[in-house]
Formats: sequence, C-alpha cells, structure tokens
Amino acid sequence: MDTTLTLTTDMALVLGLVVLTMVLFLFERVRADVVALVVLVLLGLTGLVAPEDIFSGFSSDAVMNVIATMILGMGLDRTGALNRLAGWLVRHSRGVEERLLLLSSAVAGLNSSIMQNTSVTALYLPIASRLSARTGVSLSRLLMPISAAIIMGGGLTMVGNSPLILLNDLLVAANANLPSGVGTLEPLNMFAPAPIGLALLLAALAYFHFFGNRQLRDETDKGVAPARTQSYFAKSYGIEGEVFELTVSADSPLVGMSLGEAEALHGAPLLLALKTGNESRLAPPGDARIWVGSVLGAMGARQQVADFAQNQFLRLSTRLRTFGDLFNPSRAGISEAVVPPTSKFIGKTPAELHLRKTHGISLLAINRDKDVLRENARNVPLRAGDMLVLHSIWQDLARTAASRDFVIVTDYPKGEQRPHKFKIAMVIFAVTILIALSSKIPTSIALMAGVAGMLVSGVLKMDEAYSAINWKTVFLMACLIPLGWAMDSSGAAAWVAGHSIERLPDGLPLWLIQLALALLTTLFSLVISHVGATIVMVPLAINLALAVDGNPTGFALIVALSASNNFMTASNPSISMITGPAGYTAREMWRVGAPLSMVYTTIVVLMVNLMF
Repeated sequence: MDTTLTLTTDMALVLGLVVLTMVLFLFERVRADVVALVVLVLLGLTGLVAPEDIFSGFSSDAVMNVIATMILGMGLDRTGALNRLAGWLVRHSRGVEERLLLLSSAVAGLNSSIMQNTSVTALYLPIASRLSARTGVSLSRLLMPISAAIIMGGGLTMVGNSPLILLNDLLVAANANLPSGVGTLEPLNMFAPAPIGLALLLAALAYFHFFGNRQLRDETDKGVAPARTQSYFAKSYGIEGEVFELTVSADSPLVGMSLGEAEALHGAPLLLALKTGNESRLAPPGDARIWVGSVLGAMGARQQVADFAQNQFLRLSTRLRTFGDLFNPSRAGISEAVVPPTSKFIGKTPAELHLRKTHGISLLAINRDKDVLRENARNVPLRAGDMLVLHSIWQDLARTAASRDFVIVTDYPKGEQRPHKFKIAMVIFAVTILIALSSKIPTSIALMAGVAGMLVSGVLKMDEAYSAINWKTVFLMACLIPLGWAMDSSGAAAWVAGHSIERLPDGLPLWLIQLALALLTTLFSLVISHVGATIVMVPLAINLALAVDGNPTGFALIVALSASNNFMTASNPSISMITGPAGYTAREMWRVGAPLSMVYTTIVVLMVNLMF
C-alpha cells in the first residue's frame, strides 16, 4: 500500500466532518440524531457521496436488521416469555445469591445475541426488579453483572449489537476501493463471532463471580429493592403509601383553586386523585378546579394529611369510599422509571410534558445522582439516567412506556399479554434463527420473515411493531453510514492509515497494532457512541491492515467489537439505563468497569488472532 498519499480536498472535507461529528457528540449541545442528519446533508451538498447513494443507508441491511430484532424482541415480551424466564431464574437459584447472579447474567447474555443490547436491558430491568423483590438481593449487585453480560453476549452473533450489524455493510462497501490484487472482503455469517462472544461472556461471568461483585455495594439493609411496597418508597423517597380521602367543605380556601395551586401550598400532601361531580380521575391535570363537594385523593404521612385537612377545612376519611377502585393495587400504584438517552423527554420539564393531562401519570419525585428532588420536581428539566417516581393506573403507564421515552424499572401488571401465543412465537423465532443460519438467505430477509410470521399469526399487532422500533437509533445509524462510505471512497481512511504506519517503529508485531486499534476504538466510543466509532474506525482499520499485511476482516472485527467496550460511562446506552435504578456513582462505574474493559480488549485481540 502506498503510504505517501497526498491529502486532497475531498479527504480534508471528510476528515473535517469526522472531527465536527466528534465535537458535537462530545459536548451534546445538539441531539445525536440531529448531528447525524446534518452530517448526511453536508455529505450530499459537498458531493462526497453521490446523490443516488446519499439516502441508501435507510435501506441498508444493517438498518433492516436493527428494526427486525427490535420487533422480534417485542413479540417475545408480549407472549410472557420473560415472565416465565424470571420464574425459572428464581426457582433454579434456590435463594443462593451467587447462583442467581450467575444464572440471570448468563441468560441475559444469551438473550442479547439475538436482540439489541438496549432492548434486552429494557426488558431485564423489570425482571431484575422482580428478582430483587423476591430474593432481597439489591439491584446494585444485580444490574451491573447483567448489563456487562448483555454487552458481551452481543458479540455472539452479527445481530447482537449495532456495531456488528453495521460491520458487514462496511466490509462490502470497502470492496469498491480496495487496491488491485487484494481479495474481495466477504460478509461474515451470522454466528462468525460466536467463539469471541462466548469467551467474552464467560469472562464477564467469571469476573463478577470472583472479583467484580465484591466492588459493588450491597444495599439490602437500606431497603433498595424496587418492590411495590410502602416501606421501599417511604425509605428511599419519603413517600408514604397511605391514601386518604379529603372532602372539600364550603368554608375551605381551596374552593376555586386549581389542583396545581393546592399542591403548591405549604405542607400539602401528594394529591393523586380528584372527584368533581360524577367524574373521578386519577392523576388529574394541574389546571383542574376544586369546588365545594370535590373529593381529593391524598397520599402522605397520616399526621401530614390530618394537619393539611384541618388547616384547609377538609373532611378527612381513612376509608376509600370514592377512590377504592382507582387505588386498587391491581389497577394502579407507584412505580419507578429511568429516562434512557434516546428519550424525547430529555431537556423538558414534567410540567412542559403535561404528564398528568396527556398521559394520566403523576410525578412524585426525581432521583438524580442519589439526590431526591421532590419540591418543585415538575419544573426540573429531565436528564438521561434520571429515575422518576410515578403514580398511575397501570394501563396508562404501559401506554406511555410503549413510546420508549422512559423504561419502567418496577414490575407491574402490563398491557395486553398473549400467553396463548407463546408456543407459536417460540416456533417462529426458532425457524427465523435456523433460516438466518443458512448462508443462502441474507440475515435481514430471515429476520423480517420472522417479523412477518409474528404479525400474521397474531403474536403482535402492527401498531405494536411500530412502537417497538427505536426510531432515533435507526435514524442515527442510517444517516451516519454514508460517512463511513465517504471515509473509504475519498481515500481519507487510506491517508490516515498510511501516515499512522509511517510513524510506527519498524518490525512492530501485528498484535500490538491491533491492541492499539482496539484501545483507540474504545476511546472513540466513549466520545462519539458505539455507532459513530464503528463507522469512522472500520474503514481506517481495513486500510491499516492492508498497510501492515494483516487480515482486513480481522482488523475490522476488532473495531466492531471494541466499539461496545464501554462499561464506565453513559455513552453506552445499556450502561446509562442502569446507573439510575442501581444508584451507581461514577467512581463505582470506573472501579468496576475499567478492569473489565481491559479484560475485554485482551480477549478480543487474542481471539481474533486465533481465528484469523
């Protein structure tokens, strides 16, 4: 390979776009999907990608694979497969913590081989909650091992995580710019990385069994187990679970006030329900008016509610004559939800979101970095990783959770389940995987065949399939794929690789170059997300391999696997989803995650050298 390439205008433009993307991702002043769209438009305007190819990312196999795995995961969830799984884990762990951690992590890791990491994490949050509630093992000791296993188990197949899904598209695209005499790069089959993924998963299980879990706090004595119990929410948030009815008298100063104004009064309890005339409503909107004869459903400490009733001339009743049905635990209750990094709620206040008016949900508190925000919580802009404490009817909660703007941590009675479709769903899923294993049919077609099967058989409804798709992830990937093409076609990747080789000492072993490549990709993933790191680094890895007579596919696989090697920061979506529920501090994440990250890098480089 010629390492004396001259930097052209096109190369400089592409490298400038890469730097711009990194800077915007790093400072997070602009949403990641907006950044991706801007990059896509600039690629088109500058002519770096042909007009007929600029939107081809949306129809790529990678994007279709992501969509299909999200929908298939929803199908398994709807049939109660995960509920059965939680019961099986509890039965076979027999109350032994080490066995529970090992089994739950292993099964989660295997699940992540055929579902997106973020989807598996979202599905396992309520499972971990249920396990914690039933066994007394704290979430802080459950979630990190499970999340690490999910990330590592994603390396078992080519559809387990976004970087691996992207890899085949990038390998095929690279063929157009390979030097003469270099063999064509073939796409990897679905289970090509299985030996590496298995080694990674076993390493994660061993790491937490022998070392990592000792570094995690055990908070079982502090009541940190998200069961729907009054004691948990009382200890964690100061929220008493007792509910009272307050009838408004003619002398009450509340008459004519809005519910929001009443809530703002000094010493006011949580006002969760309102009956005016013949209409009873849970989570009434803040602008609902209180009149003579209105009944308020209040939650709080008995003395607090009694004092409020006396000061505001309200009749207090401990018996729920009006709201008995509304507050039935099988119909409504308190829950916890974490805000994922893909949420549209980020940056907005609960008041702006109109949670009560639009969704029928009352916000009780926000847990942010171990600080519990209750006063004026409705005016606090939400951040990724925030834990929201909510009160709602379960059906309203399920309907809002379907938008994926927050992930419910608490186990609760969900929307329509179809246990009678369980066997059908499992058969469809098994056939889908078998078809994908055959190299005769592309993986994307095999997975979409499974999606069609679940829709036709009634396992899923079409609207549920749409709601299962995380469109932000899809859009981000589809918009950034052309950046990877431009890196290759412009020669920018070859130029960077050539100049990198010039600065390396002669005779440097291949494994050392691969190790540096893996660590650089990991560093990129901390800054610009795993998708961005893959798209930027795979073309570079292929050209680097050609320059040092290495295996281009092996080098590219190291990049795709290393892009998920982040157990320390919120730039990994799976990690950002567990920090709030488990209450991990940044120091804990680095203390536990950094050694695991080094183990990950060592295994990837070693296994790729053995295989390639």
